[in-house]
Amino acid sequence: MGDRDRAESLPPVAVADNNVPKSGKRNNKYLEIAFMSCVTGAGLLFGFSTALSNAKKKDVNAFDKGISIVKTVGNQSGGSLAMRALLWGTVYACTGFGVFCFTVWKAMGVNDLKEFRHKVGTYLPRLTPTESTNARTEFASLKDLLQYIIDESDRSKSEDNDKTKK
Repeated sequence: MGDRDRAESLPPVAVADNNVPKSGKRNNKYLEIAFMSCVTGAGLLFGFSTALSNAKKKDVNAFDKGISIVKTVGNQSGGSLAMRALLWGTVYACTGFGVFCFTVWKAMGVNDLKEFRHKVGTYLPRLTPTESTNARTEFASLKDLLQYIIDESDRSKSEDNDKTKK
């Protein structure tokens, strides 16, 4: 059984069409991935730079000289040591996750992403829709959401008070 026959024998997957051509969906997916990558990178850069600036503000001399442990490593400043640690941590994390994904891919014996998706779907439990509740799920703004949370909290408190009075 060839790769093509194996892929054709897989059950079809329901996908929302939304009247968008396939190329449009693919472009949107790439744009979404690029956007989320940029947001993640900006968040990491902001967090790391904030941590470095706070460390430098606390003690400029210690930051420039480095701490006593650094002197055994070499004559590096705290900033350069932190950047080196961030670099190696990133390399180890990305490499480790890549090796993990490759190992899972090869262990499952799949040839493409579509086949991988179907195989993983057989191992994982099916998601069943939950019972619909009367709770709202869409809000016009953050203010609307927060007001809804406050109203629900007040309502539950008043119900609890009514129960304790009885």
